[in-house]
Amino acid sequence: MYPTESSYALGVNALKEAAIRKIFEAKERSAGKPIPVIVSDLQMWKKYAYFNESAEILVRKFMPGPLTLALKKKSSVPDVLNPLAIAARIPGHEVALALVREAKYPITSTSANISGAPPAYSPKRVPKLLRSAIDLILDAGILRRRKPSTIVDFTMGDQPTVTREGAIPTSAILEALAQGRKEK
Repeated sequence: MYPTESSYALGVNALKEAAIRKIFEAKERSAGKPIPVIVSDLQMWKKYAYFNESAEILVRKFMPGPLTLALKKKSSVPDVLNPLAIAARIPGHEVALALVREAKYPITSTSANISGAPPAYSPKRVPKLLRSAIDLILDAGILRRRKPSTIVDFTMGDQPTVTREGAIPTSAILEALAQGRKEK
């Protein structure tokens, strides 16, 4: 478990099926609900996802930070994580970013809670049942409550769909895309 800019998250190697299955089990998460990941940079991300110009514009404008992009995945990404896509972001929290840089592989970034429950802003708020499944806790104290990341889906092509408005407003996403295309 590690801190992010929005809450504590559960992290395992996002390329290891068995580890991902343990997260589903511990969180009591339905198998059809994909798990997002963090990556260290655009270079790492491109190893696992097919990028388009619009996605790159958003990465350069808002990351590191609270923006998750869903892109079509490459075959190296296990279907248990997500059968069609990989939803990822470059984290804005220095601990999360250092963790994924050192790991040199994508790390899951699903909130440290039982599925459907509020996110944990303190390790003490993680349910005992879930805590028993956690091997290591990187304790950064009580995190400030913030909106979750905004999620933008690019799996249907170059036109984005905001599937969750979070810390970054939809209007800022659309403005960045319009500006980025003008500069090309």
